Amino acid sequence: MIKMLSAFGLAALTGIASAQNAAPAPFTIGIVTDLSSMYSAVTGKGSIEAAKMAIEDFGGKVLGRPVDIVTADHQNKPDVAGAVAKKWLEEGTVQALAEGTGSATTAAMLAAAKAKNRVMLITGAGSPIFTNEQCSDSGVHFGYDTNALARTIVGPLIKQGLDTWYFVTVDYAGGHALQSSISPLVQKLGGKVVGSVLHPFQATDFSSYLLQAQASKAKVIVAANAGGDTINTMKQAAEFQIGQDGKQVMATSLLYLADIRGMGLPIAQKLYAGAPFYWDMNDATRAFTKRFQQRTGFVPEMTHAATYTGVLHYLKAVQATGSVEARTVTQKMKELPVNDFWNSNVQVRADGRVLHNFYLVQVKSPAESKSQFDLLKILSEVRGEDAFPAMADGKCAAAKEGK
Repeated sequence: MIKMLSAFGLAALTGIASAQNAAPAPFTIGIVTDLSSMYSAVTGKGSIEAAKMAIEDFGGKVLGRPVDIVTADHQNKPDVAGAVAKKWLEEGTVQALAEGTGSATTAAMLAAAKAKNRVMLITGAGSPIFTNEQCSDSGVHFGYDTNALARTIVGPLIKQGLDTWYFVTVDYAGGHALQSSISPLVQKLGGKVVGSVLHPFQATDFSSYLLQAQASKAKVIVAANAGGDTINTMKQAAEFQIGQDGKQVMATSLLYLADIRGMGLPIAQKLYAGAPFYWDMNDATRAFTKRFQQRTGFVPEMTHAATYTGVLHYLKAVQATGSVEARTVTQKMKELPVNDFWNSNVQVRADGRVLHNFYLVQVKSPAESKSQFDLLKILSEVRGEDAFPAMADGKCAAAKEGK
């Protein structure tokens, strides 16, 4: 009997020791992104690798737990994005959500995060709704939004005398947001919007839209779209010499390096755009790019840089608070300055907007480009505080009330 008790006691002690020595459960961030559709080149794999790099640079652990990520492809479908995010959060699979790509898919993920009092790191979408009508304790908006892009582009071009504008706009929420951000600013600064036309998502024939834009005699024609739509717009604009003949210039409210490579420098050259990040800005961005490129084969887009920043800043706030609850963590994210390889003491406002600096850029000519990724020249800089509308002019009631 004594031997039996001893054996039992030994087994119990062994079990306790094993439990004590067991590795802690991972702290997991869920990334729902575009892995198979038209925005996969500017989010997708690059966003996942950027998040991994942020985790590694943070040290790999938070609150004593190894940090991991899980990923899913939303296929640019809001219902898919929302369902995945909800499932992960309800199962306790993830402690936070990140990326989202488009505005509609991001909104679906944000709704799931709100319902479970968790944080959504918005790093792909550009709609200002996330720091206005949909502002909350759950959402922090990194990278660009359409208001900042508009302010970066419009003022400098109007100062050049380019004061009449025409829009070729994709007919979904993101496209409408791009146009609605630029139009009022054009008028406010003394310019005039002489017309616009809507086109369907993933259109193939832009000829009628571009001929209308050309006939308007607007000095600036804006491609208020993204990805493949921007590429096709520019390819067909080149067929009509729009933007190349000295009579009109082309601008786009949202431009990725993948878009430029997709259309080629001979077509993209002279195109104006705004951006908060470019890989070749300084030594620090070039060093990060070298690491990123070794892992992916391409240079980081602004969305990839934003994902890195979002994950790193989130982990700092979790470590500082010991919490994953949205209000606690985002409050700390707003208290801490954002510092990393491309941000220096950047503020996160009470409405969740991260005040990155912005740059007016122009696509280089083939003669100016020295390598396959040497695509842009920076023409001017706008401080983050000036790039985004003042919070008092926004629609985030909780931020205005100081909650």
